[in-house]
This record gives sequence, C-alpha cells and structure tokens, in this order.
Amino acid sequence: MSSSDDISKMFHSEYEKLVNLINSTSSQFDLSLHDIVDTYYQIMNMSSMITMLKQQLGQNEHKSILDEITKTEKLISEKFDKIIHPQILQNLNKSIQETTTNLQSNTGTEKSKEEIESDAKLYEELRKQMSTKEFVEQYSKGLSND
Repeated sequence: MSSSDDISKMFHSEYEKLVNLINSTSSQFDLSLHDIVDTYYQIMNMSSMITMLKQQLGQNEHKSILDEITKTEKLISEKFDKIIHPQILQNLNKSIQETTTNLQSNTGTEKSKEEIESDAKLYEELRKQMSTKEFVEQYSKGLSND
C-alpha cells in the first residue's frame, strides 16, 4: 500500500472493526475467552498500526489520517484501557475463583466416571481461563510501561 488513500482506507477499516468490538464489549462484559483474545488482538493491531503510521506520515500532508489516529488513541485510552480492560480482568478473576471453588468442593469423595470427566472439563476450562488472564495481564504490563 503506497498511496495515502490506501493507507487511509486500511486504517479506517481496522478502526471500524475496533469500534464494533469495543461497542459489543461495552454492552456485555461477560465475554467468551475467544472474544476476549480477539478484542485484545485488535487493540494491539491498531496500536502497532498507529506506531508505524506515526513514524511514516508527515504532519502536514496527512492531517486527516493523523486526526483519525488521535481519535483512535483516545478511544483506546479512555474507553478500553480505563473501563473495559479492568472489567474484563475483574471478570476473569471472578470466573477463575468460581471454577477453583467448584473444583475444590468436589474433592474427597469417590467419584463416578461422569464426575471425573466433568472435573477434567473444569480443569481444562480453568487452564484456559488462567492462560487468557495471563495474556490480559501482559496487556496491563504494557500499559504501565507507557
């Protein structure tokens, strides 16, 4: 993509994806683990694109896209970083605690095959939750380094 129109179209397309993700996330904080990962990847994708474009674009000849970049940075900072991200992290912590409590309450008794299989599924879900939490916490670390 060499022309400024192509760059602008690409940025605008990614911005629209971001807005849609943020709007859907804002209305339902209880996201699936897959939706959480998709949301963070889109945020990181936009942040990387912004960094690259800021380095390549001149201030005067690309004013409109630079204005869009500023608007996008504000959206990420004010809506995602300050509101959605902490809520997602809080929900992950709560979900992990609930799954852990559920697994702990199932110990100490002899179990049927079905109960063992159910526990195995809970352990797998817990592993996925903790992995997603670690991914989300990496984003937090990036925020604190800014």
